[in-house]
Amino acid sequence: MSDWPTPLFRDDLVALFPGQGSLTGGAGLAWRESRHWSQVARISEAAQTDVEALLTTASGEDVVRTDRAQIATFALSMVGYLELLDLGVRPRFLIGHSLGEFSALVASGLLSLEEGARLIAVRGAAMARAAEASAGSMVALMGGDDGARAMLDGLEGVWVANINGTGQIVVSGTRSGLDDLVARHRELGWRRATPLAVGGAFHSPLMSPAQSELDEALATTSWGSTDATLIANVDGLVHTSADDWREILSRQLTSPVRFLDATLALPDTVTTTIEMPPGAVLTGLTKRIRPFESQYAPSSLTELQEISP
Repeated sequence: MSDWPTPLFRDDLVALFPGQGSLTGGAGLAWRESRHWSQVARISEAAQTDVEALLTTASGEDVVRTDRAQIATFALSMVGYLELLDLGVRPRFLIGHSLGEFSALVASGLLSLEEGARLIAVRGAAMARAAEASAGSMVALMGGDDGARAMLDGLEGVWVANINGTGQIVVSGTRSGLDDLVARHRELGWRRATPLAVGGAFHSPLMSPAQSELDEALATTSWGSTDATLIANVDGLVHTSADDWREILSRQLTSPVRFLDATLALPDTVTTTIEMPPGAVLTGLTKRIRPFESQYAPSSLTELQEISP
């Protein structure tokens, strides 16, 4: 972004951008004093949504709705990232989790703030409609090995959605498919199966209608360029071209988030993670995947301003 601070890249740092599941009601209250809070108004205009209200006055029940949570999470991540740049800290490596990939792309300069907001507004609304049509959901599975993972391939109406760590995945599916999985998870090799309070079967074929809507928006998107290193969800590989990301963002809607692979793709020279607001979910995931010397997940403007990696 040409009007943003651009300190020199730090090759020992990775910025982590969370997905919509990290958002809670009132998450923006601790960030309103940021001099970059004005970016929320820009995002609101581009998305045609009152994002400030979502971050400050909306109830927890209202703000976690898919079409609201995505744009609100993005806005707060951008405020946090700009504050980080103000400190003279600019991570070379960027990884987003699901929605967080759009935040990472804006942070990299491949997407403008307005284009990112526009795409997220289309994506969130389209996913909400697809979820209403399919009536699916998600289940977190813990304590399985490769054999347990293979057993999932034979289940009807169940698809792997997130690969968040060794023996830690999330699956999407139809209600009947997930009910069967939860009832039989131990015989399938999983120690624990936890149904998630989410609005749909995300990152599965049930999101295909949303993929079509997002493709139309991506076809008219203007792209920039970047010197940052972005690691993608769909394959855990580095991609820096607009042509690649246009396809990746489309595929991501119906493909698993391979956060484990993306984290393992970081070189050993990356010693510090900094998770953008809201939440600390990705900090917890990365901690279980590989060791880092320092990890930060500031929950307020004050905490972020105290970071000195």
